[in-house]
Amino acid sequence: MSAFFITGTGTGIGKTFVTAGLLRVLRPQGASAIKPVLSGYDSAPGSDPALLLEAMGHAVSEKAVAAIAPFRFAAPLSPDMAASREGRAIDFAAALSFCRQAAARPETVLIEGVGGVMVPLDDRHTTLDLMAALNLPVLLVAGSYLGSISHSLTAMAALAQAGITPALVIVNDSGTGEVPLAETAETLGRFLPGQAIATLPRPAQETDFVPVAGLLLGKRETAA
Repeated sequence: MSAFFITGTGTGIGKTFVTAGLLRVLRPQGASAIKPVLSGYDSAPGSDPALLLEAMGHAVSEKAVAAIAPFRFAAPLSPDMAASREGRAIDFAAALSFCRQAAARPETVLIEGVGGVMVPLDDRHTTLDLMAALNLPVLLVAGSYLGSISHSLTAMAALAQAGITPALVIVNDSGTGEVPLAETAETLGRFLPGQAIATLPRPAQETDFVPVAGLLLGKRETAA
């Protein structure tokens, strides 16, 4: 068993881009992914669950989407707010159980979180609570936009407060051109000594994900 939880410094940061890219590289050795909670869901092609299913080589259908993303909400709001709009609420215990069942599979499992580290899931729990309860290696996806360094260090501080040290920080090129990708990673490295940091360009080729996947496999072997 090897599973990783993929979170981000904020919403729209590229978690699905990273998860799907890693899936394509890891598929030959066995890999799958789930995204248990998401808001702003649209069943049209191109949704986050659809991209993950395609990366796994599976046909996209509502049944297949429901199997990897059971808590889906239409409003592009935080999950607790989006659920409330539909007269629903996220059952934290059920979401935790769903993730644990997936993490127990024999292949490499990527669990993609929703939004950033501290996104509310219900009246009492955030994504951070879910990560802490799962106790899985965490991948933190950051961007290279102006302000990302502060957001990334803030997210790292929140994770540290919960006793979580990410297995890997992935600096994903935001494509704005404001701040060079390499310099963002270098600066983060100065403030996070000893932290493993990888970078991903945009647009990215499958080969760009190979060294990142190699780092993950190395973490998996070390954990074993």
